[in-house]
Amino acid sequence: MRILVTGATGILGGAVIKQLLTEMPSSQIAVLTRKEGKHSEFQSKGFNAYLGDYDDIIALEKAMWDVDTVLLISAGDEGDRMQQHRNVVDAAKKTGVDCIAYTSRSLRDRKTLSNELMKEHFLTEDYIKESSLKYTIFRNALYMDSIPLFVDKQVFETGIFQPAGDGKVAYALRKEQGEAMANVLMHEKCENKTYQFSGNEACSFDDVASALTELSGKKVKYHAVETSAFETMMKERGVPEGMVKKIIDFNLDIKNGQESEVTDDLENKLGRKPTALKEGLNVLFTL
Repeated sequence: MRILVTGATGILGGAVIKQLLTEMPSSQIAVLTRKEGKHSEFQSKGFNAYLGDYDDIIALEKAMWDVDTVLLISAGDEGDRMQQHRNVVDAAKKTGVDCIAYTSRSLRDRKTLSNELMKEHFLTEDYIKESSLKYTIFRNALYMDSIPLFVDKQVFETGIFQPAGDGKVAYALRKEQGEAMANVLMHEKCENKTYQFSGNEACSFDDVASALTELSGKKVKYHAVETSAFETMMKERGVPEGMVKKIIDFNLDIKNGQESEVTDDLENKLGRKPTALKEGLNVLFTL
């Protein structure tokens, strides 16, 4: 079995590769990276390393020859993400890949999403399903690792200000999602399945504030502000308008229950309970 991991230098790709190496030699793992230095580093460790990105069709096809499974780690939003995803799927089909796996998002209802960027995950799923390739879809819950980005470094002095209301998120650590993905790729048949990788509990920002209070000994309060007040606050801090909109859209989807679905898929594929909120925050904030 040979697996190609795209986005190999990212945190999620790195977690997948780390787990694959517990049971597979590096010679059975192909990686695609945009970084020359990382490309050389992978090669020196015995990986089949290819230099290129999702816009480089020749590099994609070259990386996929003699590969059974391609793990498409979703692209960022710097370029034409949907076209980049189509390029990967098309290359997999052209080169005769048996299975394509995709890192999507665990969201309740694609029809009522506020965040346009998240809709592209479902459009990518559609394109994969229409390709006639066998597939595995990993719908990942919002990374617990993103909480420090939402609440800011000054959280212990200022508290949490977000327009998410009482909305909850079934947070999971990115590295555990990557580990579970690798386990599926190694041990499960590719049979057009979709996995929902979430934590075992959905938590609100009030829960985050309570956990941080317990861990730090400092009172942290969550302020559920209105969207307009939050927008003004962000702009006064000099946050770019595009980023403000992105943060607000994430919060609106949280408020509307998009991020709250809990399943036991992650626990089943890890073989243990995923890291709970308080334990994860203890690590993420080095408390």
